[in-house]
Amino acid sequence: MTMEDSSNKKKKNNAFTIMKDDSTDGHGGYGIGSISLENVSPVIVDPNEQRAYIDMAAMHARSDIERRVKFLPDKDAVPNGKLYWIVWVTVHRNENGPYYHGVTGCELRVDRSIKRAYKSMPEHVNRLDKSLKGKVIVEDMDEASKRLLGDFLRDFNADYWENSSDELKAALPKM
Repeated sequence: MTMEDSSNKKKKNNAFTIMKDDSTDGHGGYGIGSISLENVSPVIVDPNEQRAYIDMAAMHARSDIERRVKFLPDKDAVPNGKLYWIVWVTVHRNENGPYYHGVTGCELRVDRSIKRAYKSMPEHVNRLDKSLKGKVIVEDMDEASKRLLGDFLRDFNADYWENSSDELKAALPKM
């Protein structure tokens, strides 16, 4: 298997989830008013390694970068932490097809040497909600991380990118 074949295989395994069925499609029974997360995917942006990738385990705070560390609510308690971003990407479908509907980034700092990390749980919950509502919030991200995210989203599926809002395209320009 060539490196290109391996890359294509990996790309196909890491797919964005697209909303399948609405569990609250009018039946009025159990679960009415609950939020479906079937169309949200967490993208990890790692500016240290210059890469971005989908890690569905981040939906439950179990991504590779979140494992085996204790999270602290104070960023100053992790002064030597490596910067990562979990970006909540919501995919919807319109008359043109699937598109990136909401994209919101949340900071993480991880210091493996002391097994401590920083993340703001309220921020993650609020940004996930904002992504579901179609908001684009990436202004907190550094330029290198925004470039990695934009390149990843464009490369992952050019049609999704083309169908996306001008706001998203302006927030994540090509560099």
